[in-house]
Amino acid sequence: MQRPGMMDLLAFLDAHPTERFIVLFDDLKRYSRDVEFHLKLRREMAARGATPECLNFSFVNSPEGNFSEIIVAASGQLEREQNKRQTVQKMRARVERGYWVSNVPIGYRFENDPVHGKLLVPNPPFDGIIREAFGSFASGRFRSQAEVRRFFESCPEFPRNKKGVITQQRVTDILTHPIYTGHVSSKKHGLHWIKGHHEAIVSLATYDRVQERRKGSAHAPKRKNIGEAFALRGIVACGGCNVPLRSSITRGNGGNYPYYLCQSKSCDHYGKSIKRDKLEGDVGELVKALHPTKGLIELATAMFRKAWDTRLEQAKDRSKTAKRKIAALEDDMNALVKRIMATTNDRVAKAMEATLETMEHDKAVLIEQSQKNTVPAGTFEEKLEPAIQFLASPWKLWETGNTKTRQTMAALLFGGRITYDRFGGPRTTETAFPFKALEALGEPQVWYGAVEKTRTSTGVTPQRPQRCASTNSATTASVTW
Repeated sequence: MQRPGMMDLLAFLDAHPTERFIVLFDDLKRYSRDVEFHLKLRREMAARGATPECLNFSFVNSPEGNFSEIIVAASGQLEREQNKRQTVQKMRARVERGYWVSNVPIGYRFENDPVHGKLLVPNPPFDGIIREAFGSFASGRFRSQAEVRRFFESCPEFPRNKKGVITQQRVTDILTHPIYTGHVSSKKHGLHWIKGHHEAIVSLATYDRVQERRKGSAHAPKRKNIGEAFALRGIVACGGCNVPLRSSITRGNGGNYPYYLCQSKSCDHYGKSIKRDKLEGDVGELVKALHPTKGLIELATAMFRKAWDTRLEQAKDRSKTAKRKIAALEDDMNALVKRIMATTNDRVAKAMEATLETMEHDKAVLIEQSQKNTVPAGTFEEKLEPAIQFLASPWKLWETGNTKTRQTMAALLFGGRITYDRFGGPRTTETAFPFKALEALGEPQVWYGAVEKTRTSTGVTPQRPQRCASTNSATTASVTW
């Protein structure tokens, strides 16, 4: 008795026990399409004194009438079950062809396509929200699923449930849904990791990274007041104890005053504050000093060109290797399917089905890798220009004052934390690899205190001299940084 309409009908009859009603149905199939339910409903209505009437069927209380009634009910049940079987078969066939057939996931919408029919397409702005959630959780920006939920809650347009909230289960369902990688899976139909015709929102590599982080150790949720107004929070360390400085905003009559401060009780600088603008301005001077010469930029460009050509060849080789692995994996999968069909042990069959699902996932990863290893779109100059602009003058980006930009630049420019002394300012900081490499390129090769030059052949094979540092400043070239 799970039909809501019939439950309401019986509740109405229970509320009027002294009255006798006639219940009209336009067709016996609307009364019931299940023999067991039909007989039970007849008993329940008879117990309440209600009389069923149908426009195209006569209820006759006789052996022949009961037989005819059961035959019609059984015919309705047969038709219902056949329709169900046909629908399931069509849905399975469509999933096997790479189409989604269930409720629309958040971030997509159905659109009628002249070739594919109903096809999932990205649905702005929800697709961007989903993409950012996956990317941020995979990169570590969001340390827990609770932070992902808080991010969803910060988006007023993100769908809520009937109570107006976003549950943690919804977050889990989104982060574990293969649909966002451009694949379709259906546990109901026993199909997994089938390449879909819809556009992927996230890469399979990002999806796998998210699953790894979900299975890892738990982290405390990120505080809401983490200090978005401070570009160097967690990057600048105290010069006295080498512990990252905290941030604070003091409110006064003239407004808000942002500060960095050390909160290590064992440190001499404990509780001493440093104005945010002063500290970030001093670090900005370090950024301004990172200025390679024009000759080094040209040399770096030539090196990038060689690396670009090498990577193109490597991409072609990796694509060929991936295709060979895909072919070998398909052979193994076909062999495993034959073994599953031949086995009579249920436990063995389930174990092999689990292995088959893993192989389907591995195949999807290889297909995505082979597609990524194709020749990239755009010219070398288009790809190189942003990187060269950053290397040539990082100060221009720093000078914009954007907090997010400065946080990203600090990670790209410096090899570790920046140690800052409250009185002396920032100490000598190790630069990141790109600038360190350019600096090394600018250093001359010095042998026995002199710059190495082309030697004139004397017919004698010279012994390789030992490299040493020059003490003669006149013989050493300098590099402007």
